[in-house]
Amino acid sequence: MKDFQALLDILAMLRNPDNGCPWDIKQTRESLVPNFIEELYEAVEAIEARDMDDLKEELGDLLLHIVFQAQISAEEGLWDMSDVLQAINAKLVRRHPHVFGEQVLADADAVKMNWERIKKKEKTERISVLDGIPLAMPALIQAQRTQEKAASVGFDWPDIKPVLEKLDEEREELYEALAIGDEEMVKEELGDMIFTLVNLARKLHIDSEAALKDCTRKFTRRFHSIEAHYKNSGADINEASLEELDSHWEKAKER
Repeated sequence: MKDFQALLDILAMLRNPDNGCPWDIKQTRESLVPNFIEELYEAVEAIEARDMDDLKEELGDLLLHIVFQAQISAEEGLWDMSDVLQAINAKLVRRHPHVFGEQVLADADAVKMNWERIKKKEKTERISVLDGIPLAMPALIQAQRTQEKAASVGFDWPDIKPVLEKLDEEREELYEALAIGDEEMVKEELGDMIFTLVNLARKLHIDSEAALKDCTRKFTRRFHSIEAHYKNSGADINEASLEELDSHWEKAKER
């Protein structure tokens, strides 16, 4: 791991108060957070685009932020990168008793449920099995993680059939709220319907966040096609009727 040690040494030099970099010296844990989040999303974008060269670069940027945080803690005499690595190594062994111990688990779903059970035992300060889900996460991811954690203690539908029935039920309740015209009720029922759709995605082993991203990209691609048509023809898209736009949408779908 010569290259990894080199990264640690470079960060230490950049943070050296005597002859380091003024920008790096100035940074705190908190000031790095926006860039940390940005680098994470750039790595996710590279993965979704299947751009392996870009992913290599973005993972390096992400690793830089992890090392940066560790370096700040080392300077404060709290812990260093070695402690971080020791902790994650121990956690991986501890939470995989079916690999490093005698436990037998049937499949990936059983492994995930067992992980959550072990995690709950370790995190004794957490009162609920649902504790520990970051509230700042995107709503779809937060919903799916909440459902996964509830399922880890057996609170889950046995198969997809009752989920589909629940979706029909929520749709009817949304129609009723719309008929009444109560905005708060509509918002609540729409939320229930989305939550149920996330549950459906989970039961189908589909990442709801990724599914919605794919759908949004598809919509964007088709809408760009409509915009290109009007730009090439010299017509103004703002003056087009809904019927015209819908016709071009159908053509974009066919393409």
